[in-house]
Amino acid sequence: MPSFERSAGILLHITSLPGEFGLGDLGQQAYQFADFLERSGQRIWQLLPIGPTIQCDSPYSCYSAFAGNPLLISPRSMVNDGFLPASALDSLPACSASAKQADYACASRTRWALLETAYKQFREQAGCGRVDEYESFCTKQRWWLDDYALFAALMRHFKSDQWTKWPEELVSRDASALGYWRERLSFQVEFEQFIQFVFFAQWHKLKDYANRRGIKLFGDMPIFVAHGSADVWANQGLFCLHPSGESKLVAGVPPDYFSTTGQLWGNPLYNWDVLRSTDYRWWTQRFQMAFDLYDILRIDHFRAFEAYWEIPAGAKTAVGGRWVKGPGTAPFDAARRKLGDLNIVAEDLGLITDEVHALREQLKFPGMRVLQFGFDAAHDTFHRPDCFPEDSAAYTGTHDNSTIVGWLNSRKDRESDLLSAYLQPPQQSGLSFNWQLISMVLRSQSTLAIVPLQDVLGLDDQARMNVPGQATGNWLWRFEDHDLTPEIADRLRLITVASDR
Repeated sequence: MPSFERSAGILLHITSLPGEFGLGDLGQQAYQFADFLERSGQRIWQLLPIGPTIQCDSPYSCYSAFAGNPLLISPRSMVNDGFLPASALDSLPACSASAKQADYACASRTRWALLETAYKQFREQAGCGRVDEYESFCTKQRWWLDDYALFAALMRHFKSDQWTKWPEELVSRDASALGYWRERLSFQVEFEQFIQFVFFAQWHKLKDYANRRGIKLFGDMPIFVAHGSADVWANQGLFCLHPSGESKLVAGVPPDYFSTTGQLWGNPLYNWDVLRSTDYRWWTQRFQMAFDLYDILRIDHFRAFEAYWEIPAGAKTAVGGRWVKGPGTAPFDAARRKLGDLNIVAEDLGLITDEVHALREQLKFPGMRVLQFGFDAAHDTFHRPDCFPEDSAAYTGTHDNSTIVGWLNSRKDRESDLLSAYLQPPQQSGLSFNWQLISMVLRSQSTLAIVPLQDVLGLDDQARMNVPGQATGNWLWRFEDHDLTPEIADRLRLITVASDR
């Protein structure tokens, strides 16, 4: 059974931290944010997925379910850890003039140039102790790292992540071909391993720092993986693919009041029969890795474990799909037999059936409640804070929502709607509307209460992280150094303590 204490935390992705190299990273600003969480009485730092992103910089579409994103590596930490000379940072290209938005293109240019320099220096100058650490890391992580590093090297060699277009012997993973290419691209393969070595060293150092201050890291796991990923290429039998490697069946959701044609995500579906025959080994490994990185884990689109929308590959929309029963508790049962209790929060938002709720309750995973969904109909109290149950994680909003201020601004008839019974004029309550709503969530019965930093700062939708269905302009927002004032930390701590968190 998951073990959660009544506590509060902040949702903030690593890329949204301040920093000088295009976007937030695992360097000093991350440690300062952990200090802010401690000062403000927060015990949870929730993050978005941290894998190497494929397109549109979305952390929910990655080249690997196990690897870390090289763009999150801190250049200054590489200097401090002896991987780079300080002079390596002197001639870097200037990034975007706007400190409030991530500059992924500049971050990419900066990180890759520095990582190449660091790897060359490592090969030439690393001492025995550091080499031993690297080799130990590669050995321990071999079960996923060997395939990922070769995949990444091949992807750069062929300039394409469409692995079904690579030479046939690589598509079919012929053993002699894999050996030949691993030898031919040995420098690039070892470079990719080195990148992951640096990433995980920085990650675990930050996690240890946060944990020692009583802060738990709360990670996020998308249920599906991308077709153009090392996971699918290396484990083709675990997915619904044609012999050519192309997807046979893909994921999405059916038509609803948001979209008359549904949503066609395109991720390959799992071959659950094959996974069952392995006692869900790949899923157990995935959970094991996740709980090495995080203390708590959110599973995105949890409902697919009960039933998922199956769409024939090649379909233009999701209309022609059908519901198919998922594996239920089996993957979690298998993982628990090896790993013990799983501190998982189930993302159960949207149109959820009684069967999905029953599955979540059987697994004893808290679900999610989001204040912004709780004031659209008087009879629907599911997402209203005064009705939140104890076995839930409460939010003012998620990365897919408007900020709380943006949401309030969109409610033109606020004074006559359901919110009027919950909000007081700021001059009367002493709190602005965003702080009143934050307090409402923290005072709820939910065991966990999470607030996006944008809501703490009282920002409007210019600070929104993601608009679902919008292909560009997402994942850009960053806060600035001066935003986290002592006054904000004190106010957040006061409300948190008053809420018994």
